Amino acid sequence: MLIAAALLLASCDRQTPQADPYDQSKMDLHLVPAKLTDERHQGAFAEGNALSMGAELKPLDPAPVKTIRLDTTHKIIDIAPGVKFSAWTFGDQVPAPTIRARVGDKIKFSMSNRSDEPVPGVQLTAAPMMHSMDFHAAMVSPQDKYRSIAPGQTIEFEFTLNYPGIFMYHCGTPMILEHIASGMYGALVVEPRDGYPTKVNREYVIIQSEFYAKPDPSGRKVDTAPLYVLDGDRLRVSQPTHIVFNGTHNGMVKHPLPAKPGERVRLYVLNVGPSKTSSFHVVGTIFDRVWIEGNPDNQFRGMQTVLLGSSNSAVVEFVIPEEGSYIMVDHHFANASQGAIGLISTTAAAQEKDIEHHNIPASATPTDPDAAQGKLDFESKCLACHTVGGGDKVGPDLAGVTKRRSDDWLARWLKEPEKMLEIDADAKAMLKQFNNLPMPNQNLTDKEISRYIQYFHWIDTQPAGTAKIAETH
Repeated sequence: MLIAAALLLASCDRQTPQADPYDQSKMDLHLVPAKLTDERHQGAFAEGNALSMGAELKPLDPAPVKTIRLDTTHKIIDIAPGVKFSAWTFGDQVPAPTIRARVGDKIKFSMSNRSDEPVPGVQLTAAPMMHSMDFHAAMVSPQDKYRSIAPGQTIEFEFTLNYPGIFMYHCGTPMILEHIASGMYGALVVEPRDGYPTKVNREYVIIQSEFYAKPDPSGRKVDTAPLYVLDGDRLRVSQPTHIVFNGTHNGMVKHPLPAKPGERVRLYVLNVGPSKTSSFHVVGTIFDRVWIEGNPDNQFRGMQTVLLGSSNSAVVEFVIPEEGSYIMVDHHFANASQGAIGLISTTAAAQEKDIEHHNIPASATPTDPDAAQGKLDFESKCLACHTVGGGDKVGPDLAGVTKRRSDDWLARWLKEPEKMLEIDADAKAMLKQFNNLPMPNQNLTDKEISRYIQYFHWIDTQPAGTAKIAETH
């Protein structure tokens, strides 16, 4: 009897092992060579039922073969108010359209290099050049599929999706750093064969990226506004001028992503870099589930932030607990101060509450590049304490400040406010007026201080009310 019981227990321990879903012997790794032609595509720059053009992710196309076209273009994009940037694109937009598919699906991809074509209504500002496509989701020969093609050429290739996740795609033509920083990137969302294990009410794609922009040294303009081009020096030392969600500084603050109380939201988050790390966080909720790289086998529960290196990704899910605006932010706040911020809101428009200083309605923008950068710096760092035309707050209303203070006084105040409070009578009086709350030293460079002052002068030359930034509460 004891022997029989032991044999029964032993048989229970010897259960049939489950099949490995990542068994490479069962993956499709036998693909046809890429096809290269001189036939230029003449139609839309982006085509395919599996493409989503914005943050909202379209439902999965059930077809097992996804036919995708993403042509390359050179065009001007707006990355911030007054910053018209000479970009390189897939599908004529930055970020490129998001592709949605499922494990086992086949991607049939084609791309024409149309970087020599002027986009209707937009000035061609960058020289035509070689481009290519690198899909992180593919298991293929890079020398065959990811080869660079010249303007006027078209490449076609196909591959099968073997792993679930959120995968970056980008141009792989040297210098790759410059091509990514110029806008050539997007996301490919690959669902597990049976879909994700939870049901959600909303699905959005959030792509974090960096821009390195400087005024065009040749002084070219676009519709009277200065043209901005890639700053190679800042790029090589990883000092971005803008870090953004979905291609635009403050874009998802001015146009929040909608949700309702009680709804479950799934975000497909990708940090394309090219160089910075993201610490993604949503204020006011907790990530109930996090799947690193978008793979359900890589699950975490109850996370506050998700750390993503360049080209890393994650699916994050959470519930909207009540009415309000929920702030998406890179909790590396130096990145947030440069624009890595957005909103998920239960109201149609953004609520004017403290959104880590990025809570302003649109206002007029200077055309001078330094003043325009000063405006962005001010809106990133100063709106928690100051308004422009909205009345005193924690600190004084800055409308008219250049009429009250000299440039020298403002420069000394912005450089070392703590020293000014020791020796300057006006600074001491202002401290007393504002409840003895001293302004912190922002460690601004001389160049940054000059930009602030130029922006303040621009404000004070505008007609009354046109440069006003409303008070935040």
